[in-house]
Amino acid sequence: MSRFGPTRGEVKLRLAISLAGLVLLALAYATNGIGGIASLEIGLISGAFFGGSAIWSGRQLWTSRKR
Repeated sequence: MSRFGPTRGEVKLRLAISLAGLVLLALAYATNGIGGIASLEIGLISGAFFGGSAIWSGRQLWTSRKR
C-alpha cells in the first residue's frame, strides 16, 4: 500500500461494503423487479459505483500482495 493512501484494512472494508451493496442491489431487483426507467437508472448508476469500487479495491489488494 502507498504511504499516503488507505491502509490494507480500509481497502478490505471498502471491498466488503461494495460487495454487500451489489448483493443488496441484486436482491432488491430480484424481489421487486425494475419498476420503470428511473429504477433502471438508479440501478445502473449504483451498480457502476459499487462495481467500480469493488474492482478498484480488489485490484489494490491484489497488487499490494505481489510486492
